[in-house]
Amino acid sequence: MKLPVLCAADGAPWEARLVVDLDRGEHPVTVVRRCVDIVDLLAVALSGQARAALVAASLRRLDADAVDRLIAAGVAPVAVVRRGDSAAEDRVRALGIAYVVPDDADAAVVATVIGDAVSARDATAKGTGVARAYGDPLLRPATRSPGSSPSTDRPPPTRGSVVAVWGPTGAPGRTTVAVTLADELSRLGSSSLLVDADVYGGVIAAVLGLLDESPGFAAACRQSAASRLDPETLAGLCWAVTPSFRVLTGVPRPERWPELRPTAVESVLTAARTVADYTVVDCGFCLEADEELSFDTMAPRRNGATLAVLDAADVVLAVGSADPIGIQRLVRSLSELRDAEVVAPVWVVLNKVRRSVVPGDPPTELRAALDRFAGRRPAALLPNDQPSLDAALVAGKTLGEVRPASPLRQSVITLAGALAGIPVRRRRRFARSRRD
Repeated sequence: MKLPVLCAADGAPWEARLVVDLDRGEHPVTVVRRCVDIVDLLAVALSGQARAALVAASLRRLDADAVDRLIAAGVAPVAVVRRGDSAAEDRVRALGIAYVVPDDADAAVVATVIGDAVSARDATAKGTGVARAYGDPLLRPATRSPGSSPSTDRPPPTRGSVVAVWGPTGAPGRTTVAVTLADELSRLGSSSLLVDADVYGGVIAAVLGLLDESPGFAAACRQSAASRLDPETLAGLCWAVTPSFRVLTGVPRPERWPELRPTAVESVLTAARTVADYTVVDCGFCLEADEELSFDTMAPRRNGATLAVLDAADVVLAVGSADPIGIQRLVRSLSELRDAEVVAPVWVVLNKVRRSVVPGDPPTELRAALDRFAGRRPAALLPNDQPSLDAALVAGKTLGEVRPASPLRQSVITLAGALAGIPVRRRRRFARSRRD
């Protein structure tokens, strides 16, 4: 049985010749569909009609996102590059296409490469991995064959943790918790990366006194879509607040949310794990899926970035405001979090704890209310310390820099210690605050 193959060449001269030669000859592959563009290619690939796809290196909108979608659909991509065009070859390899053929290759060679690409794809899906070396550099897959020695002796990159800071609408203090937590994790001896992924109104740049027009997260997502984002490139897009505390600012205007595509967000977080021990992500509040766009494989979804962060997170901090309305919103949002099928453990954080809106003893009453209506216990109760927050906002600095002895900061230090697995004593915290 012949392997069904798709073809998307954007009108390149080699397409008609190759399609005819593959169909006429006794080759193990056959072209079942000639696609007009990348959208048509992805739609047919998702229908399960093919095992591989021949794509022109010059195909419009061919990026890492499209390659990931093809591979996820079980279609092995093979790029066709004009012979001698090393720049185009490097580009498609950077996109994640391991198998490349020159545009003047005959049908037998192309059929062999397609077969090897499909075999490698099937083997990778089974967790084994296959690669084969070729004499022609253009026919050599980018992956390394088993048993060959690596080009460098560098150890494998370490894998950091992703902490998603999320919460319902109503300004419960997601950004405050994210900024302070990332800063305190760095002060506890770990490297931290703070990411602003709020598609509705990220303000981390303004809170820390940074330029809100800096490339930041959107640039990292664009780089991830254009090629594979490496840790060095990601680090170059970050602001270095301290040697162990970096910041990736968000989109300066909410209307730029289409730049934060879910697959690109996932790639950025994957690279972030090798940049910092802890990546703290400030998320948007909404988890609603846009069902009207679900049929369109290329349509952007505004809440897709938030859902992608929650899917990639190792821990989710659900931040709620410690007042009757805030608790009500938090309880409802926790059910939405379950409906979104988030598998990471959820730590509930109650922010803005104060006596004026909670009768009796606030910690006791808040724990009882949360246990009664949500069946959970709070991981942290953060006091309302508006004067310290105002001082930090005016200075464009963190609480640790402006108000080291702030009660809010002390509570976040305890939370950071719990996340990092570092026991923190209150006396030592105040001593460290004085040194700061």
